Amino acid sequence: MQSKNEQITSLIELNEELENYFSNTIIPQLFVDANLILRKFTPPAMKQFKLELEFLGKPMEEIQENFRYPTIIDNIKAVIATGKILEKEIQTTDMGWYQMNILPYRVLKENKTNGVIITFVDITARIRDLKEQEKLIAEHELLLDTIAHDIKNPILGLSLTIQMLKKLPEKSMEKFPVLLNNVESGLIAMKKVISELIDSRWEKQRQEASAELLDIGNILEDVRLTLAPQILESGAIIRQDIRCPEITFIRRKLRSVIYNLLSNAIKYCPADRNPEIMVKCSGEKEFVVISITDNGIGMSPEEQKSVFEKFQRVKMNYEGYGVGLYLVNTVVTAAGGKIELESTPGQGSEFKVYLKHAGGSC
Repeated sequence: MQSKNEQITSLIELNEELENYFSNTIIPQLFVDANLILRKFTPPAMKQFKLELEFLGKPMEEIQENFRYPTIIDNIKAVIATGKILEKEIQTTDMGWYQMNILPYRVLKENKTNGVIITFVDITARIRDLKEQEKLIAEHELLLDTIAHDIKNPILGLSLTIQMLKKLPEKSMEKFPVLLNNVESGLIAMKKVISELIDSRWEKQRQEASAELLDIGNILEDVRLTLAPQILESGAIIRQDIRCPEITFIRRKLRSVIYNLLSNAIKYCPADRNPEIMVKCSGEKEFVVISITDNGIGMSPEEQKSVFEKFQRVKMNYEGYGVGLYLVNTVVTAAGGKIELESTPGQGSEFKVYLKHAGGSC
């Protein structure tokens, strides 16, 4: 048994360690007690939220404006009441983005929550970069597909014309063979230019975009951060059940698939309800199956038949260009996979994406 002096000494040492930690950590952190009084904060929090030493001991409601996040007190109360950790991406009124974690501070001896510790990680730059990356990926996929699609028909038509001209009699046109050869030479040159253009422009990216072992949960988290503004504005609730966490695939393509499906699940939801989305991942034979289920507007059987077609928009009163699901289907089928769709008008949809896993099933 420790003597009273030994116990006091231990408490002093623990308090000094806590003070030392709060003084030297590089993460903005706050300690708020069960009465919503600000008890401690780290120097980065002082700088980030313009906190002053005289704020210590003050109720949070007197200084909540410093955090530029209106519901912070409600979030603290919820954690104190439930004893559960709260993790969420928040946007402050100055348009910054943070990963906010509110952890219950439990007094084990009394078995109760006596306050919370709050951490803030600035993710503004990461969200901006992810959004820009997603935009570039979409533009790249669309450009490459458009080149392949739109140039194919003119070349085919020109080839057929040349074949027909070759079968026609020369009549008395002395220059006809020369003109024909010029057309044929032009066609060959066109093919060569297009081939070199595509090869030189995308060769580096093709080399970089090799398949790798990916953590599906991490990819989903990147997509959630990219869609953070839409999630916040719509009040979307996204749940996940990842039972097959890894897949060997090209990172940007997997992100594009999940991004487009999640984005649609948020977008195509009636105005009178908040999007509720469940993301599941499981193994099925040689496939990794990613399913995304929503409570959105749903689709009729007729709409489901054309939803994967290029530039086909089944709901004209929603923003978009009709290429998202087309690109998803293109990526999945090109990789030897498939997509299944179940949907009921007014009740929601479920997209099941089957991706072959080079490493075998989960």
